[in-house]
Amino acid sequence: MSSSSTALSNSSDHSAQSYTPDARNDQVLVYLNAAFVPRNEAKVSIFDSGYVCGDGVWEGLRIVQGQVVSFDAHIERLFAGAASISLDIGLTPQAVKDIVLRTFEVNGMRDGAHARLMVTRGVKKTANQDPRFIVGGPTIVCVAEHKVIDPASKEKGLRLHTSTIRCSGPDVFDLRLNSHSRLNLIQALLQAIHTGADEALMLDPQGFVSSCNSTNFFIVRKGALWTSSGRYCFNGITRATVLALARSAGLSVFEGDFTLAETYTADEAFVTGTLGGLTPVSAIDGRTLPTRGMGPVTRKLYGQYLTHIGATA
Repeated sequence: MSSSSTALSNSSDHSAQSYTPDARNDQVLVYLNAAFVPRNEAKVSIFDSGYVCGDGVWEGLRIVQGQVVSFDAHIERLFAGAASISLDIGLTPQAVKDIVLRTFEVNGMRDGAHARLMVTRGVKKTANQDPRFIVGGPTIVCVAEHKVIDPASKEKGLRLHTSTIRCSGPDVFDLRLNSHSRLNLIQALLQAIHTGADEALMLDPQGFVSSCNSTNFFIVRKGALWTSSGRYCFNGITRATVLALARSAGLSVFEGDFTLAETYTADEAFVTGTLGGLTPVSAIDGRTLPTRGMGPVTRKLYGQYLTHIGATA
C-alpha cells in the first residue's frame, strides 16, 4: 500500500456527509435510463461522457416526512446548470421530479433518505472531450439511499484545514455549476485529510474566506452571522435558506469579504449542505473554537432549519 493510501485509510471518516450505516442500502433499486435495476447491476458505458471527462450535472436531494426538501429549487438549479453547458436533458422539469419521486417510492423511502440525481451528456463514439461525438441521448441516473446523520458526530463538529487550492472564479471554473468534474475540490479535501482534518476550508482568488470543499461556510462573531460574498462559492440552496431564516429571526447578517484572521477569532462556525443541514465546526487550522462544536447561535439556526423542512433533530 502506498503512503498516500495509508494516510487515507488511517484518517477519520468524519465529514459533513457522514451518516449512520444502513444495511438496507445494499438492496436499493437504482433508476438508470427509464429502468430500475439492483444497485450492484447499475452500470454505464466506459464511453459515457460523465466517465470520460466529467461532462454532466447533478443534484443531491433529501426527503423528509414524504416531502423533498426545496424540490423546485434543486430542479431549477439542475436545468440551469444543464443549459449553461448546452446539455439537453430531454425531459421536462416535472418529468425529472417524477423520476426522483419514483426512485424514493420504489425503495419505500419517505423519511431519512437522500438521492443523488446525475445527468451526463451520454455515450460517445470515442473517448475524447469533444461533445459533438455523442451518439445518443443523455444518461440519467438517480441513486436513493437511507441516510441519517449521526447525532454524536454532528455535535462533535468538523475540524477544518485551509487548503492551498483556491476557489476558482467563473472564468476558470464556476462553482455555481454542479458539475461532475470536482477534481480541484477533491485535491483540497485530500490536503485536509493528510493533515488529520475532516474537511478543507478554501479561500477565494483574493485570499478571502470562501467555502469548504463540498459545503458553504459560516462564522458567528459577536452574535452576528457572517458568510462570504457568494462570488466564489457554491450556489447552496441550504445556504440561501439559512440566510433567509437568520434574517427573519432578526439576526444580524453580513455577506462579504472576511479573512482567515477573523475566522480564527470567531465565536462559532458551521457549514451547510443538503444532507447535513447545519454541521458545526470545532476547529480551524488546529485552533479550537470557543464552543468546540454546536454553539448557541448555530443550535438556534439548526432548530429553525429543522422546523422549516419539517424534520426532527
